Amino acid sequence: MSDDRLPDHRRLGRALDLFDTDPLMGAGLPYWLPDGAVVRHALEEYVREAERRAGYRHVYSPVLGKRELYEISGHWDHYRDDMYPPMRLGAEEVVLRPSLCPHHALIYRSRSRSYRELPLRLAELGGMHRAELSGVLGGLTRVRAIQLNDAHVFCTLEQAVAEARAALRLIARAYADLGIEAVRHRLSLPGEGGKYVADPELWRRATALLREALEESGIEYEEAGGEAAFYGPKIDVQIADPAGRESTLSTVQIDFHQPARFDLHYIGADGARHRPVMVHRSIIGSVERAVAHLVEVHRGAFPAWLAPVQLAVLPVAREQAEHAAAVVREAVDRGLRAELVGPEEGTLGARIRGARLVPYQAVVGASEAAEGLAAVRLRDGRRPGQVPVSELLRRIAGRVAARGSALWE
Repeated sequence: MSDDRLPDHRRLGRALDLFDTDPLMGAGLPYWLPDGAVVRHALEEYVREAERRAGYRHVYSPVLGKRELYEISGHWDHYRDDMYPPMRLGAEEVVLRPSLCPHHALIYRSRSRSYRELPLRLAELGGMHRAELSGVLGGLTRVRAIQLNDAHVFCTLEQAVAEARAALRLIARAYADLGIEAVRHRLSLPGEGGKYVADPELWRRATALLREALEESGIEYEEAGGEAAFYGPKIDVQIADPAGRESTLSTVQIDFHQPARFDLHYIGADGARHRPVMVHRSIIGSVERAVAHLVEVHRGAFPAWLAPVQLAVLPVAREQAEHAAAVVREAVDRGLRAELVGPEEGTLGARIRGARLVPYQAVVGASEAAEGLAAVRLRDGRRPGQVPVSELLRRIAGRVAARGSALWE
């Protein structure tokens, strides 16, 4: 397949009315249209629930911080070129944050912590900003304002490998539910130069723990120098677009650097102060990049639980419009995203074709309206036939709740 025929989220996203851009907002700053906002919201709710079930507690933190905060974290020394310049507010300088981890470190140290609280898992779907050059910006994959699915686990040294393994399991489950595939796992290590924290023992210990987590998880991996974060090594879960271009979607990192920089500690069973380990992890990376990949993988035919519209109700004629509208109302009351596609929008055949990306279509003719039925059509071409409306909505709600890709069982 030639490149111009490959699915491209930039073209598809605009054709599907998911997102767009405007020169007055600026390059790398897309806005979300209603259908795109639905996909984003469903994805964010999925992640929050997965994290909640895994023992994470969610927080909110501001997108601004004093320059001093990022000097302490090391971002100012090692990551300054990718940050926006400081803004002066009176005698202070504040910066749009390039990362959430310094904020979570402050939340951790805001209270005295005991070993009984660990592991403490803090998660946030939070905004961050990176001063990407205009030449590398593109669609949703490289943007300047990012909504990141981020989390930081504060734990003992003995708990770090288990927490990294648990994060890898969360990532694998999310990929299965989203219908995407990891092409490889990469252990990203430091390269040459001043980009990286100069602490060989830090790198050795963190790398050993990540290797242990990968090997205990039975995951094959490759090592790559020059791809680490400035403060430590990381596991990168790599995906590929339809043209075969790789990018990183999910990460797991073990960090000894920031707990030391922020003087984080907990009181151990021995009554003494101990330094926690900080495990950084992101299940789906940035929401923008995740949606871009989902658009290309599914070509707009999202799994039912992610689809902007889950059920299209099509009355054959105007006489069935009132009954069809009642079906839509019942579906919405059940928590489904349903729309009425009435005769004023064209012939029945044209309306069916126009709703081809909707997972479920319910056609309502005179006989269906009289008997409380719907003639069901599935996006994959199957036609289960006439089904009582109550049963149809129960089935759809069940498939949406189960997530996954199966439409009818």
